[in-house]
Amino acid sequence: MATSTPNTSSHSPADPAVAGSYQRSDLARQLTVTVSFIVCIIGSVIGVGVFGGTRIAEAAGGALSADATYLAPASPAFSIWSVIYTGLGAYTIYQWFPSQRATPRQRSLGWLVAASLILNAAWILSVQAGSVPLSVVVIAALLVVLAIIFKRYSRSRPDSLLGAVVVDGTLGLYLGWVCVAICANIASALTSGGFNGFGLDPVIWAFIVLAAAAAVGVGLALYGRGRLAPAAALAWGLSWIAVSRVNGELLSTPTAVAAAAAAAIVVIATAGARVAAIRRG
Repeated sequence: MATSTPNTSSHSPADPAVAGSYQRSDLARQLTVTVSFIVCIIGSVIGVGVFGGTRIAEAAGGALSADATYLAPASPAFSIWSVIYTGLGAYTIYQWFPSQRATPRQRSLGWLVAASLILNAAWILSVQAGSVPLSVVVIAALLVVLAIIFKRYSRSRPDSLLGAVVVDGTLGLYLGWVCVAICANIASALTSGGFNGFGLDPVIWAFIVLAAAAAVGVGLALYGRGRLAPAAALAWGLSWIAVSRVNGELLSTPTAVAAAAAAAIVVIATAGARVAAIRRG
């Protein structure tokens, strides 16, 4: 009896209907993501001083504290890590779902997510060791990995609302926050290293970096067709930089205004890109 071949042309690459057969490499990937998540969580626990270690804000002579540089966010900004880690835990579980374990989307993202988790832990350990310059190298590598992840998952639509939240939402927040964190990290490394800004006022450097962050946010909005998560994390971090410059010990109203403006630009660009994407269907 003749059988018909199902038409899968309308499915996205993430659709379980077009997933390949489960292979050993899939199991290896799933296990690697899981172990990497555990390592990342242990690192984060160390980073908040639960095991008696120095808290990140106090490590490396306070180079990463809220008042170390003009680009340091206020302390409450870092609460976003609780959301990101929760999402990464959900992702770790989600990738074990039978419907997800062999999909092209998971195969494309899994190894990179694992790498990001290990780099996350490595960043914490480098700061704990007092090496701010090394932490810049690590967070730069983390940003590259997250940018590649963003490029890959932006090519396809999630197969469900759960997938949209757990995968796109989590990884988008992760990327957006690291975009802010690397700015603060580089500023801390330069400041602690004695860089004098070539004689320019630190506020001018803050303007330049904040303008770059806003440009990155606009770029993510356009490339991702208005994806909300990266913009939310970027705007969150930039807003807390503004708060830190008006309520902390290192005050700078011009920097606060610039940071708030950068956050607004990211939000407006993302909203515009999303509306345009919806109109295009």
